[in-house]
Amino acid sequence: MSKKRPAAVALAGALCLVTAACGSSTDKAAGTGGDASAAAAKSGYPVTLDNCGVSEKFTKEPSRVVVMNGASVAEVSTLLSLGLGDRIVANQQHYGMSEVPGRVDTIKKLPTGNVKQNDAYDIPREAMIGLRPDLVLSTTSYGFDEKNGFATRDQLKQVGANTYVSPQGCTQDTSKMTVADSYRLLRDMGKIFDRSDRAEQLVAASHKHVADVSAKVKGEKQPKVMVLFSNMAMGGNDFSSVVARGIYNDILTKAGGSNAFANASRTSFADLSREKVAATDVDALVVIGYNDPDPAAYARKLLKEFPQWPAAKNNKYVTLSDSMYLGPSNDLAVEKIAKMLHPGKF
Repeated sequence: MSKKRPAAVALAGALCLVTAACGSSTDKAAGTGGDASAAAAKSGYPVTLDNCGVSEKFTKEPSRVVVMNGASVAEVSTLLSLGLGDRIVANQQHYGMSEVPGRVDTIKKLPTGNVKQNDAYDIPREAMIGLRPDLVLSTTSYGFDEKNGFATRDQLKQVGANTYVSPQGCTQDTSKMTVADSYRLLRDMGKIFDRSDRAEQLVAASHKHVADVSAKVKGEKQPKVMVLFSNMAMGGNDFSSVVARGIYNDILTKAGGSNAFANASRTSFADLSREKVAATDVDALVVIGYNDPDPAAYARKLLKEFPQWPAAKNNKYVTLSDSMYLGPSNDLAVEKIAKMLHPGKF
């Protein structure tokens, strides 16, 4: 599979303190007597969300969820963190590595719907309709674009399926994404599935974890960090997967660092020459593994290639995976980066 198309879609967009933590289910009044409207009211339904300008009304908890690929694990990880794995009938998201113990294996065990992906690396229209979903999740609006061979939101509505595009995914420009968008995804799924209490617990725990880490590094000098994907090409230069903007920068700031290439592009990624990279002082590396079994080897290779970097002289790097993306685990990335940048504070 070519790495370029999916990476460009969701690495820019496209993520829980536990892998499949189950919040205690609220009492679903349906089945306990009384009329349907009383049952819906007690369980929190109907719920209406405005999503990319589309009004989505939920009258009950979805039970046949399809998670599109998008080169992300944000949506499937969020569902798992809310204890909703059993609602998934087809999951196309997989990453192969995670900062959360057990998440990779849990995702592998989810049903895939036996879908054959199309040339855009996702579920084609006919296969999607055949899955009989009542909710389809996509990282960006790309997943509902008819030109890409996908079912549109209108087409899915006609067969009784709600649809949802994750935060900052409406325009596919994720350069303004922050950790708050991960919290919004959690809260939106909490509303849709009547798990708002559990979602708020996860958000509060992440908030506290991040605040505790940030407090330890407050006032310290912010090292200049290069964030990039290991062995990934998304442009024409030697360094085309260097992060410039987006959720990555928010995580860096919370960890007491700054992006050495924040001004290199107006979009999420910069496409840089070797000369530009060599001329920049890099105090530390954050290497994100995507379909690469050994991102640490790539980090060591870079440090050897640029011995003039302070990062090379001090052997400063950390490797991460899904916690650097949209999703429920950003607090783990904040902690790991902070410990690498400011080890004396931990």
